[in-house]
Amino acid sequence: MIGSVTTRNLSPVTLTGRFVQLEPLSSEHAEGLAEAADPDRNSYGLTTVPAGVDGAHRYIEASLARQATGRELPFAVRRLADGQLVGSTRFLDLDVFTWPTPSPSVSGAGPLPSDETPPAVAEIGATWYAAAAQRSAVNTETKLLLLTHAFEVWSALRVSFKTDARNQASRRAIERLGAQFEGIRRAHVPATDGTVRDSAYYSIIRAEWPPVRDGLIAKLG
Repeated sequence: MIGSVTTRNLSPVTLTGRFVQLEPLSSEHAEGLAEAADPDRNSYGLTTVPAGVDGAHRYIEASLARQATGRELPFAVRRLADGQLVGSTRFLDLDVFTWPTPSPSVSGAGPLPSDETPPAVAEIGATWYAAAAQRSAVNTETKLLLLTHAFEVWSALRVSFKTDARNQASRRAIERLGAQFEGIRRAHVPATDGTVRDSAYYSIIRAEWPPVRDGLIAKLG
């Protein structure tokens, strides 16, 4: 199994709040993620979530292979109250702007991000939580930690989110963050249910971050 990734690009980071800790994903998380995913899978119909310990190892290996491309940083989400793993999330489609450019930046087309040249744009996605952790402070603080890192450490210009357009629960959760709806990309990618999915796109830009941050902090109390 792949336990870690050595990269000369962005260094994996641990992000810690009051309720959750986001840890760089590794094979050591496989059993905990399998336990988090297995008790109740009713909400996972439109989401990629590992099943069983072997499935969790495959999920982690695939995630770390994508991390090695320099465009993703995957995390395991640990609830601090009891130390249990409760899900996973990640940065993806990380890209650096080059100035000036003859045409708008295309995701994945710029130089690879690094600690010296951090991403100007990022997406937060591939997020899932144990049923018992849904509709709790877990998602709110997870997004607060990721957005704070993107805007205040990387000085990103934009953070985006996308989800299956049919996934109303996911769309409501993104909207509650304060992200702005951008539109639907039709016939975008294969869906987890074997159909071709339309994707709903949202974003937060740097100028919008202060009120979004304040709103998330207020939700946490």
